[in-house]
Amino acid sequence: MTYAIIKVAGKQYRVREGERLLVDRLAQDEGATITPTVLLVGGDDAPILEPTDVKVTATVLGAVKGPKIRIGKYKKRTGYRKHTGFRASLTQIQIESIGGKPARAASKPKPKAEPEPVETSKEAPAAPEVPSALPAGYADMTIAEIKSSTGGWDSGALDAALAYEQEHGKRKGAIAALESARAAQGGES
Repeated sequence: MTYAIIKVAGKQYRVREGERLLVDRLAQDEGATITPTVLLVGGDDAPILEPTDVKVTATVLGAVKGPKIRIGKYKKRTGYRKHTGFRASLTQIQIESIGGKPARAASKPKPKAEPEPVETSKEAPAAPEVPSALPAGYADMTIAEIKSSTGGWDSGALDAALAYEQEHGKRKGAIAALESARAAQGGES
């Protein structure tokens, strides 16, 4: 996919076709087309360091205001307090094309092929398979509950719980607790 690094109002932006971005306030009206300075073009091929024929076109979508920033100054024991604020004036632009060709028909959604019919059943969706050797309610246990209750489990339950975590949960704390409990049981034998 092709990208370009452009310069708008003294700042550089990495853009792609169809992308919208906020830049510092521009003097153009809404709907105007601009051609910013192109610094670099790259993509699937090796980057072109000196883009001589590449032109990027962008459309001005409108003027917007940035977020309000509040600034407060305070000096202790003197009663000095000062409040002020700032809100940036920005312009939203959309990149129409890179390289002189118009943007792809990405804005028009392609008609999708009809999805395959899904069999609907009246049963609730099946929960992930839980091995029978797992302790009751293991899937709903928190890591703290697993750590506290592993002392009373046999080695089959520990192995099943560890296999379940590695397959489904992948919770690092639970895996560590189960491995340490299995090592502690191995040391007692």
